Amino acid sequence: MLETLSKGFRAAKRKLSGVAEIHEDDIDEALREVRMSLLEADVDFKVTKNFLNRVREKAVGEVVRLSAKAKNRKVKVTPAEHFISICKQELEHLMGPVDTSLNYERHVSAIMMVGLQGSGKTTTAAKLARFIRDFQARKPILVAADVYRPAAIDQLKVLGERLGVPVYYEDSGDPIGICSRALETAKDKGCDTAIFDTAGRLAIDDTLMNELEKIQEKTSPENILLVSDAMIGQDAVRTASEFNRRLELTGFILTKLDGDARGGAALSIKEVTGRPIKFIGMGEGLDQLEEFRPDGLASRILGLGDIVGLMQDFESVVDAEKAERDAMRMLRGRFTMDDFLEQIRTLKKMGSLSDLFEKLPMFPDGLPEGMAVDDTQLLKIESIIQSMTKKERLKPEIIDPSRVVRIATGSGRKVQDVEELQQRFLAMKEMMSAIGTQPGLLSKIPGFKQLGQIGQLRKMLKQKGGRQPMPLGMEDDGNFPAGPRPKTDEERKKAKKFRKKLKEQRRKSKKKKKKKKK
Repeated sequence: MLETLSKGFRAAKRKLSGVAEIHEDDIDEALREVRMSLLEADVDFKVTKNFLNRVREKAVGEVVRLSAKAKNRKVKVTPAEHFISICKQELEHLMGPVDTSLNYERHVSAIMMVGLQGSGKTTTAAKLARFIRDFQARKPILVAADVYRPAAIDQLKVLGERLGVPVYYEDSGDPIGICSRALETAKDKGCDTAIFDTAGRLAIDDTLMNELEKIQEKTSPENILLVSDAMIGQDAVRTASEFNRRLELTGFILTKLDGDARGGAALSIKEVTGRPIKFIGMGEGLDQLEEFRPDGLASRILGLGDIVGLMQDFESVVDAEKAERDAMRMLRGRFTMDDFLEQIRTLKKMGSLSDLFEKLPMFPDGLPEGMAVDDTQLLKIESIIQSMTKKERLKPEIIDPSRVVRIATGSGRKVQDVEELQQRFLAMKEMMSAIGTQPGLLSKIPGFKQLGQIGQLRKMLKQKGGRQPMPLGMEDDGNFPAGPRPKTDEERKKAKKFRKKLKEQRRKSKKKKKKKKK
């Protein structure tokens, strides 16, 4: 997400790294990198210009202040850190201030969802219904007011059924009447919030806008939210401006931010329209709608992570008491394949791996060379563990060459995949014990203990003459071999014997397959 934006700030930081004293020329050179990435990411030209001017003014004015006070002690600040700190402040200013509130003034309040066709209005309406039900204790009803798009009503009915939220729909073909009558029906059903899923077009036209204006006039919704696709770039700003001019929007919901490397709309919309971004959609799941936090998004753009966002994701999918009990057990060394499987399922609930890794402040310059986040790795590991017997999950050490072949066949994976999983599991089990002696901020998050202590594990394995295992969900390009290398003669003999058995087992397995084919 937002890779195009991030790379400019990373390049600017690198240009200032190692510089003892920065001057105007240094700042101008760094800002040149930022400007290129902002424009490439489809940030509005005027917004880009104003942002760069504000950063330059602050950076030049405070260039000599390379020390700061923290809890009555002086802390040295490098020029690069000083520059990034100013950029963070200005990014937050650009996208803020925070206002994620929704207005509920009547017995049945109304939220009108508007936007172009394909922006994700219908799915976002369902996500919002879930959000206000679960986090604001409201009783929503979804209103199918898009009578033009084929299957729009059916889609909303299916989403409503999945959520257990009532859906009001008619075959009248009159969206203005539908919205008006839905408010009356909401009272009868005991609902207090009606969410209108209105029609969209491929482009703004008078027919569309006139219809939306009539719905607004007839129902007087307290909230009019524009659902904007972050992937349409500059058009998002033009669309937002026109909708705001005709309807007086109360805010925005940005969708598909997880699928866009640019995301310039996130930096432009608030500045151009003056209306706040209320929510952002970070995935296709109905639970993947987040309240917008400018500080969190600014931190992620700058590669500083977003621990607050990470903890919110974690709390939304994990029972805290159970997680704490499991953590204590695993840190004592009682870590099984079932625990490993549970970690994987927790990670999947929290969203895509790339999104989660962005929230970790471990990779300020992006992922190291040779490491790539791949969500399919979780599916691969899950299928392998599910092909194991209960006994094998509890005691992975009993998995011999014949069992390896059986598990690989049952999961539809290669024998090498099963072997690598064994090595990663053993490395993680060893790491759990190490973390137990030095628990950190992430020590209670299943699936992230290994990430929080990657540096410690690498050092530990290096001292033992071993090789570095890859973190969960990361692909290996050959520079990060999985698992320690045997170093004593006895270990080498055992490893050789194991490989020989495995080779023989593969040969027999191939023979059996050939016989079956005949």
